[in-house]
Amino acid sequence: MTIKHIEEYRDADIAKSLVQKIQATSHRKIRLMEVCGTHTVSIFRSGIRSLLPDTISLLSGPGCPVCVTDQKEIDAFIALARIEDVILATFGDLMRVPGTLTSLQKEKAEGCDVRVVYSTMDAVELAQKNPQKQVIFLGVGFETTAPTIAAAIQTAKQTGLANFSVFSAHKVVPPALKALMSMDDVRVDGFILPGHVSVIIGKDAYAAFFKQFKIPCAIAGFEPVDILQAIQHLVSQIETESPQLKNAYGRAVTEQGNVTAQKLLAETFNVQEVVWRGIGIIPKSGLKIKTGLAAFDAEQKFDFDVPVSEDPKGCACGDILTGTKKPFECPLYKTRCTPMNPVGPCMVSTEGTCAAYYRYHQ
Repeated sequence: MTIKHIEEYRDADIAKSLVQKIQATSHRKIRLMEVCGTHTVSIFRSGIRSLLPDTISLLSGPGCPVCVTDQKEIDAFIALARIEDVILATFGDLMRVPGTLTSLQKEKAEGCDVRVVYSTMDAVELAQKNPQKQVIFLGVGFETTAPTIAAAIQTAKQTGLANFSVFSAHKVVPPALKALMSMDDVRVDGFILPGHVSVIIGKDAYAAFFKQFKIPCAIAGFEPVDILQAIQHLVSQIETESPQLKNAYGRAVTEQGNVTAQKLLAETFNVQEVVWRGIGIIPKSGLKIKTGLAAFDAEQKFDFDVPVSEDPKGCACGDILTGTKKPFECPLYKTRCTPMNPVGPCMVSTEGTCAAYYRYHQ
């Protein structure tokens, strides 16, 4: 028997013990929200919902970066793609997200130079190899990916790469939690906090939120055992009415987080209010490139018009991102809206709740 097999048996025993503890201690109806889209997918893949008692409902929150990107930002991306002598570089998830009138995928088919890259540095390399073109990278994500975009901007500055810029649509997680708790129709009894984001920002980044709302919180990793451990912590806190901010991902997340990455973010971005799909304007929740780096900011560098933006008619993505609806409660789900023909971004992204439900939910 290999070490891998021993670890699998060990994990199975731990998972069984955690499930037994959850079943034995969960008595009241509770609603737990996993904030991270990767958690949503992991929960479905591992069948965690089927192991939990009926007292526990798991809700998916605004943890998919492509999904919470505002419709006006999607339309801005499309407008940038139409600029002459521009190469638009993006991660693949954005290609099929519907804008108000079209999508990046359709614009590429019409002749716009839109290219899928696998890292921000791929976009920097594109700019180096195409000095006669302007390369714009679409920066979408949370604190996890934002440091890599910051590094690319700083690299471009240091090397004098004048034909590289970024449209920053990055967002910050803790303010979104506060916004959720302030919405009248959102009812959450505990949060499964994102692991990757927390590696960067650290446990302390949630302290002000927890102090204000005193709601049970647990930072979780992505293995089934990690998620079950977080759920067990939350159930225990709720049943004993003793809310805590718990780090259940101690092997990766520290109190302070990645200080080097945080410094890089502070050197590159200002924190500003931005619009989140489904939630609206959230103060201090977006990362915009500093004016001192305007030469690398596509929003400041290019003159482009964005049409009046409209969310897809009938699409419930906004309600799904706040946990007030589940995908099968959307009238378009599995009818007009499918992975092959998505109406809203929640059906497009690999971390989208609708896409996860479509693939895994029975």
